[in-house]
Amino acid sequence: EAAGEAEARLLLLQEARESIEAARSYRRELQQRLRGLHQARQQIKESAALTRDVLEQHFNDLKGTLKKLLDERLLSLLQEVDAIEQESIKPLDECQKLIEHGVSTADELLREGESAVDGDVGQQNEKLCNFTKKALHIQLDSLPEVPSLVDVPCLSAQLDDCLLTILKNQIFRHGTVASRPPVQLEEFVEKPGGILVRWCKVDEDFTPQDYRLQFRKGTASHFEDVYVGSETEFMVLHIDPNVDYQFRVCARGDGRQEWSPWSVPQLGRTTLVPHEWTAGLEGYSLSSRRNIALRNDSQSCGVLYSKAPTYFCGQTLTFRQVLLGIETVGQPDRRDSLGVCVEQQNGFDSLQRDKAVCVSTNGAVFVNGKEMTNQLPAVTSGSTVTFDMEVVQLGPCSNEGGNFKLRVTISSNNREVVFDWVLDQCCGSLYFGCSFSYPGWKVLVF
Repeated sequence: EAAGEAEARLLLLQEARESIEAARSYRRELQQRLRGLHQARQQIKESAALTRDVLEQHFNDLKGTLKKLLDERLLSLLQEVDAIEQESIKPLDECQKLIEHGVSTADELLREGESAVDGDVGQQNEKLCNFTKKALHIQLDSLPEVPSLVDVPCLSAQLDDCLLTILKNQIFRHGTVASRPPVQLEEFVEKPGGILVRWCKVDEDFTPQDYRLQFRKGTASHFEDVYVGSETEFMVLHIDPNVDYQFRVCARGDGRQEWSPWSVPQLGRTTLVPHEWTAGLEGYSLSSRRNIALRNDSQSCGVLYSKAPTYFCGQTLTFRQVLLGIETVGQPDRRDSLGVCVEQQNGFDSLQRDKAVCVSTNGAVFVNGKEMTNQLPAVTSGSTVTFDMEVVQLGPCSNEGGNFKLRVTISSNNREVVFDWVLDQCCGSLYFGCSFSYPGWKVLVF
């Protein structure tokens, strides 16, 4: 009986512990949902506050611009009134001067005539003769033409009241508030010194023509454009490792000029340090970020390696190693190489050696120094060569070797070769390198 009670107690304790664990799990789920609700509420409040600021700023700018335009139009019309007034008054002023001069002459002539008529009899004949001659000379029957009121301008302002109706209708239709952007950010993929950003359309009725991606470092700076185009992904370079960047994307509908509302901003970061070439090797000049190498005209030759083995192999991960963008080309040579290797080995003028896989500029593929039968297109200006590697076999290292195998895919100009690269040692990370025999080659690695 005591054993039965003990067993029953154990069962009760077990059930109690399971209930406690279920309660804890239930509490965690509820707390997680509370955090989700808090984030959703914050997103609504922050986006609403930002939308208010944008609307107020936009309409304040519109009011300022409209006032400026109305003031400029008013000034233009007033200047037009002044010009018509001055042009119309000028001949009237000239006619007035002529008439006033005639009145003055007539007054003077009247005084002389009255004086001649009322003067002494002895001088009367001479004065009358002079007055008559002067009167004939003045041509008292010639009068200046004065325009009638119907022939002179009568200024008035013609104002179309329908402008207010048009403006009212346009203003009431100006601007919209959207709560569902048609595109959203979908994925952030870490890259060495960069982030591959992908986005997707979430509105089935929306037909996008172009996308616009923006980012900013942290939250203190302004967003800036980083990509505008028709693709749905973009590699953002020059990203500092272990630093949060904020991204957002919008779209422009087919045949439209205005952009859609922005997507929900999301944070992205990379923990991978950027790929860099080793500085100081004679024969190669590097950019300030050391991600671009230029084969100069030095007579020295050799393999330019990466600064560190920044290509990490994961046991169960599939990843892309480095992307080599050929910006400019020089004279090709069979010894040229672009590829990866287990370790740096000085004294070689090419990666076409043991413990390395590479591609020559003529498209030949070499594995551990041996040329493969499959070949890629020749490397030309603008070409890209990509290396994808996946661990397919990993076992304990032994004297026989061959326990570490990588599945390698090399792609170039829409063609690829796939092979297994067998190594006699376990490699957690690899170097990348290049070698060119002639100057003019310029390689970007990221």
